[in-house]
Order: sequence, then structure tokens, then C-alpha cells
Amino acid sequence: MSFLNELFGRKNPNLVMQPLYNAVIAEGRRPDWYEKGAVPDSLDGRFDMIAAILCAVLIRLDQSDEARQEIAWLTELFVTDMEGQLRQIGIGDLIVGKRVGDMMSALGGRLGAYGEALSGNTGLADALVRNLYRGEAPEQSALDFTTTGFKDFYEHLVGMTTDQIISGNIAKASS
Repeated sequence: MSFLNELFGRKNPNLVMQPLYNAVIAEGRRPDWYEKGAVPDSLDGRFDMIAAILCAVLIRLDQSDEARQEIAWLTELFVTDMEGQLRQIGIGDLIVGKRVGDMMSALGGRLGAYGEALSGNTGLADALVRNLYRGEAPEQSALDFTTTGFKDFYEHLVGMTTDQIISGNIAKASS
């Protein structure tokens, strides 16, 4: 099948998007978010942070008409990964679909909230408290760290080309 894909010019979505997805996961697991930003270092906290980073990437890619297919592929990788994570922690087949549906619904809501906040229509700190911290605001210094870091990360993405982002080289140099 790989030979036919190459012959007919089709890209393997897993090969194309895996580097970017791995970079999203790496950024979402960066210790500073949990240590300085007080994101809960729990299963839910890690999901929330990875979802936030994924949202920033998806919002940026959505600004490029040529990235529509890659957005779909990246989202599919997220779904596949989350399904695998649920199965790995022992969630049964009957519940996995519902939980993945709940996660996708949460991702959709966060895309809207973060999109509005990053475009300046609403407060980013408020969106982070609602979605990343699940309504429990951390100390102000932690919230300031996360708000500034998230905004800086997004602005870093805005300064990149779509091809650079898709290649997975999204890590921002530490300041």
C-alpha cells in the first residue's frame, strides 16, 4: 500500500503529522507548566495542558487555507492517542467511545474559548482558569506564568510558516 500511496502521490497522515503531534505532547509535558504554572500534575491536568497546546497549534494552522487536511490528520492522531491512553489505564470498550466523545467535546469548547482569547476578544487568563485549571485559579504568579507562556507560545507559532509547524519544529527557545 505504501508503494501505491507514493505512486499516486498520497501522503501517509501518520508519517506527515506524527512529528508535530510528538512536539505538541512534548510541549504539553514541559515541566515548567506544572512547576511554575501550577497546572495539576495529574491525568486530567496533563490532558488539559496537552489540549491547550493542541488548541494553540490548531488555531494557528486554521489561519492557513492549505492546512485543512493536516488539521484533520492532527485531530485524528489526538483521538487515536486518547483512545489508546484510555485503554491503557483500563477503561473498557463500552466506555471508551463515550469518554473520547467527551474529550472531543472538551477540545471543541476549548478551541472556541482559546481562539476568542488569543484574538483579543476575551481574557486569556479567564479562559485558562476555566479550561486548564477547571475553575480553580492558582496563585497569581502561576497564572501569570501560564498566561504569558501560552500567549508567547502562540505568538511563536504565528511567526512560523505552516510548513515549519507541520514539520514539528515548534519548540520555543527558553528566554
